[in-house]
Amino acid sequence: MVLNGLKTCDTCRKALKAVLAAGLEGRLRDFRAEPPSRDEVAKWHANLGDALLNTRSTTWRGLSEADRAADPIDLMLAHPALIKRPVVETEGVLMLGWAPPTQRALGL
Repeated sequence: MVLNGLKTCDTCRKALKAVLAAGLEGRLRDFRAEPPSRDEVAKWHANLGDALLNTRSTTWRGLSEADRAADPIDLMLAHPALIKRPVVETEGVLMLGWAPPTQRALGL
């Protein structure tokens, strides 16, 4: 299982800790160390929808209205912190965030 996010993100660290404590194999892929490709972000966006773009982040609030109007995939590639985290990939399934529905789906 891959948890795509940021190593500095508290939610991503909490998710990885829970996955490992449950005896599951997992790793945290840091967007800054291993940036996602355009194809990956496009696939995530196609599967997870507009919720992938984190419009509640400090990064989003710092963007101008003109920047916010840009293509969401371009924005997420330019500013990885705009990708809601973690993007969980396991056995061909994508899940977004670390809310109870994701945890239940993983059997945690």
